[in-house]
Amino acid sequence: MGKKIDFFKVAVKSMKTSGTVMPSSRFLAQKMLKDIDFSSCKVLVELGPGNGVITNQILKNLHPDSHLICFEVNDAFYQNLKKIDHPQLTVLKVSAEQIEIEMKKLGFAKACHIVSSLPLTIIPSTVSNAILKNAINSLNENGTFIQYQYSLTYYKKLKAVFNKKISLDFELLNFPPAFVYRCKKEH
Repeated sequence: MGKKIDFFKVAVKSMKTSGTVMPSSRFLAQKMLKDIDFSSCKVLVELGPGNGVITNQILKNLHPDSHLICFEVNDAFYQNLKKIDHPQLTVLKVSAEQIEIEMKKLGFAKACHIVSSLPLTIIPSTVSNAILKNAINSLNENGTFIQYQYSLTYYKKLKAVFNKKISLDFELLNFPPAFVYRCKKEH
């Protein structure tokens, strides 16, 4: 219970970077990750991991030869994520706009999947456009960009970026309930 209260305090103070006042539920985390074949994924990226609910779920499933790279700009969340002691985890206090540059610095060319909890609807469009452009450039062919949002307002935008290769899911057991977008990169 203490972690949820701490998340709530940080989220209220920093609504502009967190986009919510409640952490994601384990049900939302499971729904976001359900189609990932962890046995064949070498590099996974998480954008805006917040308090690490989805991060921890990824780490539980991550293949021993795989790596997870997290991008978190909120200092309180970043400090909390740095406490996760896991050899396959890299936590960066860098904007998701820098995904291509940072992956290359770490020696990774492409990611199999990008899982995002970024509040895209409240991020300035120039920044969100750069994040999406760099994210799609950082994905393997047939890789997926998995994003949750609390509304359908970003559906058209993601559909345009990913050339209509998008599916939609819904998780009621989250507060607030959330839509999960699965966007597939194809050549």
